[in-house]
Amino acid sequence: MKARIHSLESFGTVDGPGIRFVTFMQGCPLRCRYCHNPDTWDVKASCQYEMTPEELFAETIRYRSFIVSGGVTVTGGEPLMQASFVREYFRLCTEAGLHTALDTSGILCTQDALSVLEYTSLVLLDIKTINPELHPQLTGSRGENPLRFLNELERRGIPTWIRHVIVPGWTDSEADLNALGRHIANYRVVEKVELLPYHTMGIFKYKEMGIPYPLEGVEPLAKKVLQRAREILGQYKEVL
Repeated sequence: MKARIHSLESFGTVDGPGIRFVTFMQGCPLRCRYCHNPDTWDVKASCQYEMTPEELFAETIRYRSFIVSGGVTVTGGEPLMQASFVREYFRLCTEAGLHTALDTSGILCTQDALSVLEYTSLVLLDIKTINPELHPQLTGSRGENPLRFLNELERRGIPTWIRHVIVPGWTDSEADLNALGRHIANYRVVEKVELLPYHTMGIFKYKEMGIPYPLEGVEPLAKKVLQRAREILGQYKEVL
């Protein structure tokens, strides 16, 4: 069993607690308007690595002395497109005493995808928007599965951080931010919320790939708007 891997990061500090070995998987079913990694969409596209779980684990363990107080994170793309691989890799890491974090949109809520949770210490759940009418416009997909995925995390008692990108004119509505806050306030497993400001650093990839950038002309998020979002969500959960 080999997976297609877009890239590896040996000393990640923004994808879970502590210093982490981060694996970026190839493939994603979503087409988020603000995506800054369109080169990860196609699971069959050229990638840096094709590895078995054992090979990835062998590479990971080389950095054990650095990540022992942090752990490993698998992100994407959408890592659950290659769920069987992630499950086996997480099993090896768990048996070696490493903390495992899964960064997912929750858009794949199949039995295969959920099986990864057996060896998952923490889930970084990317909720694109709580607004069911906006979700298809923003991502190209309906928004029920991420919420079903969150319900499953609650049922299993898996610690969860919510990730939410604040995009000007799209996800900065105070009404939607309050609705998100009220929703996640009901979940004991949700420990905190990480708010990510929209940026335009990935635009060059669209140009290189010859595809139009969906949010052309939208400026990076203003600091005052991000601060207001922090204030709103902070009424319901701890905000990073």
